[in-house]
Amino acid sequence: MPLRLDVKRKLLARSDRVKCVDLHPVDTWLLAALYNGNVHIWNYETQVLVKSFEVCDVPVRAAKFVPRKSWVVTGSDDMHIRIFNYNTLERVHQFEAHSDYLRSLVVHPTLPYVITSSDDMLVKMWDWDNKWQMKQSFEGHTHYVMQIAINPKDNNTFATASLDKTVKVWQFGSNVPNFTLEGHEKGVNCVDYYHGGEKPYIISGADDHLVKIWDYQNKTCVQTLDGHAQNVSSVCFHPELPLIITGSEDSTVRLWHANTYRLETTLNYGLERVWCIQAQKGANTVAIGYDEGSVTLKLGREEPAVSMDASGKILWAKHSEIQQANLKTISAEESEAIQESN
Repeated sequence: MPLRLDVKRKLLARSDRVKCVDLHPVDTWLLAALYNGNVHIWNYETQVLVKSFEVCDVPVRAAKFVPRKSWVVTGSDDMHIRIFNYNTLERVHQFEAHSDYLRSLVVHPTLPYVITSSDDMLVKMWDWDNKWQMKQSFEGHTHYVMQIAINPKDNNTFATASLDKTVKVWQFGSNVPNFTLEGHEKGVNCVDYYHGGEKPYIISGADDHLVKIWDYQNKTCVQTLDGHAQNVSSVCFHPELPLIITGSEDSTVRLWHANTYRLETTLNYGLERVWCIQAQKGANTVAIGYDEGSVTLKLGREEPAVSMDASGKILWAKHSEIQQANLKTISAEESEAIQESN
């Protein structure tokens, strides 16, 4: 059954090339890291540029919010990590993290760690509670390391995508990768984990124009998505909807059903090549970065679809879970609570 998917564009902001996007978990903010060395923060509800600051005079390829510290962390082509307070725009700290361009960074969801990857083929973990000391270095890739993704079900493991055509999975405390996933014909640009409970899946996209879905327990490729006409630059399992989102240098974003792998829709906003996609946990907001700017979308309906069968049982979908209640056994107070939550 095809997904009934509403795609609403909330923001289209033209700018210099956008190499990385992030969404704030509380504020309606889109963070865009630009090739010209600047960082923009847009309010995608009001379409206002709320903050803008110059990081350096070379491309900023990686930037993330750290909401618990009110920070933006950036990584750029001058090999430096810089940390800014996004309320005051003051630079809190900076240091040289790698010996070549920084490609990607992720913030650990609970621990005071930032993990970075670089064209120097290394992945490094930094501890901000200990003056940004390097806690660990991960060696094993033989080409640029393009992206990192932390496993949402096990925050001690993470995956990396590299132009050496592989995806590697690592564990904190170990110097060697747990395993390597091989199957792409060309360099791998992007990687993400499936967030749901049942499938131990990783998704990757590469310069062979293909998207692959891997079972990381069996170390096998379970599906290949073939549809893009150019390098695949970004992939994402939507954390709330049964949806795979892929972006490519062919200027399109494709939405695939995460269970049937059917192509549901193709989006093209005329902003040239796609470089990055970020979907927000706990919401249906998606940010996309392009050569000529960034777009923020709302996917699906805010209101869940509700149906009632003859026996008085109500079914409704919340995120990708089906929830139910029986009208015959439910009290008036509970029924009002359900209506309000919907």
